[in-house]
Amino acid sequence: MPSPYRAVFTAPGTRAFSAAGFLGRMPLSMMGIGVVTMVSQITGRYGLAGALSATLAMAAAVMGPQVSRLVDWYGQRRVLRPVTLVAAAAVAGLLVCAQQGLPEWTLFVFAVGAGCVPSMGSMVRARWAEIYRGTGRQLHTAYAWESIVDEVCFIVGPIVSIGLSTAWFPEAGPLLAAVFLVIGVFWLTSQRATEPRPLPEEHHTAGSALRSRGLRVLVVTFVATGAIFGAVDVVTVAFAEERGHKAAASLVLAVYALGSCLAGAVFGVLHLKGKPSSRWLLGVCAMAVSMIPLQLAGSLPFLAVALFVAGLAIAPTMVTTMALVEQHVPRTQLTEGMTWTSTGLAVGVALGSSAAGWVVDASGARAGYVVPAVAGALAAAVAFLGYRRLVEPAPTGGRGEDDRDLRNCDEHVA
Repeated sequence: MPSPYRAVFTAPGTRAFSAAGFLGRMPLSMMGIGVVTMVSQITGRYGLAGALSATLAMAAAVMGPQVSRLVDWYGQRRVLRPVTLVAAAAVAGLLVCAQQGLPEWTLFVFAVGAGCVPSMGSMVRARWAEIYRGTGRQLHTAYAWESIVDEVCFIVGPIVSIGLSTAWFPEAGPLLAAVFLVIGVFWLTSQRATEPRPLPEEHHTAGSALRSRGLRVLVVTFVATGAIFGAVDVVTVAFAEERGHKAAASLVLAVYALGSCLAGAVFGVLHLKGKPSSRWLLGVCAMAVSMIPLQLAGSLPFLAVALFVAGLAIAPTMVTTMALVEQHVPRTQLTEGMTWTSTGLAVGVALGSSAAGWVVDASGARAGYVVPAVAGALAAAVAFLGYRRLVEPAPTGGRGEDDRDLRNCDEHVA
């Protein structure tokens, strides 16, 4: 591990909460594809499987920010444990209904409940922000590390989930995802020393972190960015199937994630100067431009190389996004703000995968790569139009004002 990464892990408790966050994040990459594999094996209906996966994703997108707002108010332990038990119970209900062949509407009811999954990436990043607040370089490295963890989850998770559901029994993938979630959340919330302090009750407001103009720019851009990811996944599977190597799609997509993982590792050790907003704009534009070579893909090896290069822009852009969220969202709403970006991605993935599926059905796999290209152009356009809102931190509710408010509150209590 490069020395900057060793340095950030010298703080007490960092290794433990990052490891717990890794386990708790595995369901993010395992649950959706696990449900698709399970339902398609049991019923043979891919339409139903896709609809359930989309319901799961949209439910998580709707409920995730609300869970994170409660976390900012009451703390991770008090909120995450009951929410996780609800999600785990809903997953169990979904598996039983699928296995017993119960009416379809019961599957969708439990899929909505299973969407009540906390954004573990936001929880872990909030702990890093609490430890390294005001130390830009260390926090930059910590965020880069968590982006690497994200990519590892997306490389390993689908392979494990699909492999278990096909080798053991159809429900194995989603079941293991739920087990990872429970273990990860309870392990993380048992670590009280690094838990960010909750917002005092007198500071609780009905206002959302989305009041921040800068955050709105980030979220809308991430909807388009998520559409890139969702479309690339669907079209790549169709592309590989058309060429008689459907199983190779998972390897090609793993190369896509590997490119992001390596770029994130290098990005984390760099000591960058200049404004994060400029780096973010460059990263979004790079992701958009990287979709152009996909239009020329004629073989799986070419596609793998093109996706590896495209992946190089992902993790650095994600790391910079988290730095911008911290600048534009009050400290007392940081977890919610980070979750909103994840929500934007989730909504975009659902939209992109649906649009790509429609284009593939109508015109074939190669034509489907137009969808991520259009999504990339939209992301770049939004980034350009909203760039001025990101140049400087928000003048109200910023970190400095927030810290003063909390210090004043602490002094009053004392």
